[in-house]
Amino acid sequence: MILSNRGRATGHSSPAAGTLASVISILVLTAVLGAVMFIALRSPLKDDIAWLLYVARRWMAGRELYVDVVEVNPPLIVWISAVPLEIARWLDITPQFTAMPVFVTAVLGCAWWTANLLRPRGGLFAARLPVFAVIGSLLLLLPAADLGQREHLLVAAFLPYLVIFACSLDGKRPALAAALAAGALAGLGCALKPRYAAVFAVLECLALTRGLRPWRALPLAAGGTLIGYAGLVAIVCPAYLGRAVPLALALYQATDVPFLKLVSDSALLLAGQAVAIVLLWLRRRSLHDYSLMLTLVLFAAVGTVICFVDGKDWYYHRLPSTVATALALVLWAVDDLMQRRPALKRLPLAAACLAVAVFCASSIQRLEPEAIDAVEPQKTTVDRLEQIIRDEHARTYIAFSEWIALGFPVVNNTGVGWASRFDSMWALKGEIWRARFDPAADREWPIARWVAHDFIAGCPDIAVVDTRETTKYISVLSKSDSAFARAWTRYRPIASFDGLVVYRRNRAGCMDVWVASESKPGVKVR
Repeated sequence: MILSNRGRATGHSSPAAGTLASVISILVLTAVLGAVMFIALRSPLKDDIAWLLYVARRWMAGRELYVDVVEVNPPLIVWISAVPLEIARWLDITPQFTAMPVFVTAVLGCAWWTANLLRPRGGLFAARLPVFAVIGSLLLLLPAADLGQREHLLVAAFLPYLVIFACSLDGKRPALAAALAAGALAGLGCALKPRYAAVFAVLECLALTRGLRPWRALPLAAGGTLIGYAGLVAIVCPAYLGRAVPLALALYQATDVPFLKLVSDSALLLAGQAVAIVLLWLRRRSLHDYSLMLTLVLFAAVGTVICFVDGKDWYYHRLPSTVATALALVLWAVDDLMQRRPALKRLPLAAACLAVAVFCASSIQRLEPEAIDAVEPQKTTVDRLEQIIRDEHARTYIAFSEWIALGFPVVNNTGVGWASRFDSMWALKGEIWRARFDPAADREWPIARWVAHDFIAGCPDIAVVDTRETTKYISVLSKSDSAFARAWTRYRPIASFDGLVVYRRNRAGCMDVWVASESKPGVKVR
């Protein structure tokens, strides 16, 4: 991403040099794409993505979202996840081999469109292939093991919008079709995580300072898309607003981390943003693409605030800000490279390059465990669990852990039935957390009762207990539900590894316990 027609590079690069740059950049992108896809297809599928594929499959089979299966994310990501499932059905292959290519294709498609939108700005932006390769490589590398997460798709969907918005700040009127399409795409990206509506608000405040009015096609398309989506959700998935949102507000804070820890774990991102802000200020009067860099930095800053409001110590929550910050630094660095400056004045350039290099190195480090799993998948915890399920000919399964990966992709890969409406024990942990300051919390959200009910009804053949967690779920459930306690006496340990204990149910079923539990009032919940 690189220079505008307001300040072209001194001198003119030869066609041969431009061709060489295109070839090298595409080779780099191809190498990154090959490595990322190898890891994504060979290592266990990311747990969140595997769970959403499971939810989409249940929804496609006629189950009611947010009732028969509990999910707290808005439904758009479930609808999107249905696409690779349908493709997998057509091709008769596993969903992992369609989901990851579909998500990568979508991200690279956004990168290609962004490169095309930048091309009219001239300068090195005119070299479409290198620009596409830079954007595409960062979009593939920086997510590390979180390729295909909602935040990954979100930032890719926002990029065309940010480019057109920056052009508007420079006084250029975008084509109506491009503005409408980019606005709609950004609106859909925001629909994946509605908190990002704050980005539109902040950018429009900036637009007002430049004399732009909010009834432009770009923000109107984004706002109209969000309003239309909200109306569709209210009509098609009323349970999301009536059940999922209140449930998340009541219990999801149990997974929050202390503010200082969040700051500490976000140190790399905060440092990179600080560098970007300082560099933007240093070149505020001479940077050729000041508006574009300012737009990227603002997006990154708002994304970071949203991350802190969420309060979760998960890398992919920082992904939109990380991508935008890295792109802003690359933009500044290449612009500075094209200027003839003395060596002593290259220190800011070194800072920009170092920040981008650290971002990339950190992502490669995050990818390393996944790469090891891709080379030796049979040694992963997920594979060992799947092998036990197959060896025991299990038909139903559950894992008592907050770690979603113990359930998904294990369920996806084995076809075993999942004996819970939740993806993990996060909701039960939330109930325990809330009970500390609200003793009547279980009346509104009786999670322990629901989990016990699902366990007895599903009567899982295999149950896994995560001993690494401080919450002793079996003890909590046994104390709160006598039927669960009786059912659990029928399980015996058969394996232990990686901090997990695997239990097998005796041949005796759960029918007598089920009948007893059904006679208790308030157990059934829909």
